[in-house]
Amino acid sequence: MKKGKVFLVGAGPGDVGLITVKGLEAIKQAEVILYDRLANPKLLEFALGDCELIYCGKLPDRHILRQENINDLLVEKALEGKIVVRLKGGDPGVFGRVGEEAAALAQYQIPFEIVPGISSGIAAPLYAGIPVTHREHAESFAVVTAHDKSQNGKPKLDWEGLARGVDTIAFYMGVGNLPFICENLMNHGKPATTPVILIQWGTFGRQKTLQGTLTDISEKVLEAKFSNPAIILVGEVISLREKINWFEKKPLYGRQILLARTSANPPSELAKELMNQGADVIEFPKWKKTPLPLAMANVTAYEKIVFASPESVSEFFKAVVEQEIDIRSIRADFFGASIKSMKALKDRGFLAKLTEEMVDSEDILIVGDESILKKGFVKAELMVTSQKELDVQFLPIFKRMLEEADVNTMVFPSSSSVEPFVDALCECGFNAVSLLKEMQVVSMGVQTQAAVIKAGLPTTGMPGHATKEGLVAYLALPVDKGV
Repeated sequence: MKKGKVFLVGAGPGDVGLITVKGLEAIKQAEVILYDRLANPKLLEFALGDCELIYCGKLPDRHILRQENINDLLVEKALEGKIVVRLKGGDPGVFGRVGEEAAALAQYQIPFEIVPGISSGIAAPLYAGIPVTHREHAESFAVVTAHDKSQNGKPKLDWEGLARGVDTIAFYMGVGNLPFICENLMNHGKPATTPVILIQWGTFGRQKTLQGTLTDISEKVLEAKFSNPAIILVGEVISLREKINWFEKKPLYGRQILLARTSANPPSELAKELMNQGADVIEFPKWKKTPLPLAMANVTAYEKIVFASPESVSEFFKAVVEQEIDIRSIRADFFGASIKSMKALKDRGFLAKLTEEMVDSEDILIVGDESILKKGFVKAELMVTSQKELDVQFLPIFKRMLEEADVNTMVFPSSSSVEPFVDALCECGFNAVSLLKEMQVVSMGVQTQAAVIKAGLPTTGMPGHATKEGLVAYLALPVDKGV
């Protein structure tokens, strides 16, 4: 049997936009992905629909899979002839144990590539407004593990070399050993007034920072109950943060948003815009779509064609091209069931109207799925372009995302997003009312708000037009004004 290939990929520090192009290409072709806790789960949404996802997450007090098991799985899946991605947070070569995994693959002569990623020790400080080097403040930089394999977990380091020879030091995952770190740096010559900053969940919208000095930072951490995952940065360069802190000034920084999803394509344009403005966004539910063969022979006979979704537009015209139908022979007027569907048609050069402007008849072809039939189209013909179903493989992933985040905002972008969201939550074992009761729940548009109220959920109607720009402006208001 032909051997597969393994890509050992650095996922970057958290912000999905920081994955490398090569890393994302590997994810898109993978048949199996073994992923860590600190690799942003949103990256998994770019994988193939039938890709096998295996969680290898580790916490300080427990292991889902031990390193030996991970090595064995990589070998096993590759020997089955599959393309395998090992997705690791940050850079795989920086405390990522990639050397052990690569050695296991080499032992079986399995081809592999190592794809570097952006390390959190550099990225998290930058998102906190701190370059790790600067001509006037720091000419040297070191990354250091803050725990080792010893029984007490305290690292055996060249403390004098670090204290006297390195301007900026980044300690990885060392919150538990912080008093030990500070004590050793001061005992070996680092001034007690040296600035220290902890950056938790760096590059995520939920990023938090805690600043002090070598003398007081340990006490501050206890008071604030600060925990991993966090980078501990030590050095005078931290003083630059007051001038160039940029990420935390984004309008939606601190917003952790749960966004009801209707599309099977990740991520939605709305999600991308919210993330660009500084928010964390969890899209749910995750859908799996299977294209269906389309019989296009009679498509020229209809007077009106209704597109139920933006996806149905692309699926319809793909079939037109594949079956060599001359577009000029389609004489029907085009209608969209939503503004997004109309935009998808406009992008192809067709001006469409909303379905509210038409009357049900037998001369209508509905392209998409059966959801639009609920709007009163019972005489029309239906062309189902694809089968969409809940991707149950993502349900445990969604649960972990909720556990690690502190979601404060719920957004329903359309009326059609409400019922599938509530049903999918039930599949996860969540009650929608209980989950949303402490959140600001935003409904985009009057019809959406009506659907949310009908489902028995709390809602805040969004004033103005239900656009991406309007939503960003609304969410940028202080919560007490926005509600």
